Amino acid sequence: MITPFESRNSKLGPRVVKALKDRQFEAWYFTDPFEAVDLIMSLIPKIHVVSWGGTVTVTDLGIKDRLAAGGYTLLDRDKAATPEERAEKMRQALLCDTFLMSANAISEDGQLVNIDGGGNRVAALCYGPKQVIVVAGINKIAKTLNDAVIRARTIAAPLNAQRFPENKTPCNETGSCADCKSPDTVCSHIVTTRYCKPAGRIKVVLIGKNLGL
Repeated sequence: MITPFESRNSKLGPRVVKALKDRQFEAWYFTDPFEAVDLIMSLIPKIHVVSWGGTVTVTDLGIKDRLAAGGYTLLDRDKAATPEERAEKMRQALLCDTFLMSANAISEDGQLVNIDGGGNRVAALCYGPKQVIVVAGINKIAKTLNDAVIRARTIAAPLNAQRFPENKTPCNETGSCADCKSPDTVCSHIVTTRYCKPAGRIKVVLIGKNLGL
């Protein structure tokens, strides 16, 4: 028997996909995460150099493992031996062929909202890689653009901050956004992507499950 959650998602997900397509994003909605991952793999040519931003969603879906097992050339900053090598891999990722990430929020009218501490993730989203694949659970959808910004700042950012317990930010101490100016802030850059140019460069794969932060 279909649950109310599944029923609501089956109506909301395709509607958001249409809104994304109206803004020149390529977009898909899947109820099955495994089918979504199969599509994502099909979108990445074997000759592509692939990298990613900090993303719980991509990790949890096993996409990184699939890429490694498939023999893709990967720019993985977490495999760096030194902080200097890590920074260099992050710079190289800005000119990779395929960049993977999630979104902190997506408004129902098809706009992406992302918050970044260092800026590498949103920089790649805006320009550089040949294609960007955004993978997001349906929990990332917010009613309006303003709601999406609120979600990114008051839900996603405090949750992401917990991944770095060494950072001394108010949200890491209290779990709540304080609009801080801490040197460790994870909210240096707040980027709204309201239109995809060139058309189809950004591909959004929306999944009818709660995924990521």
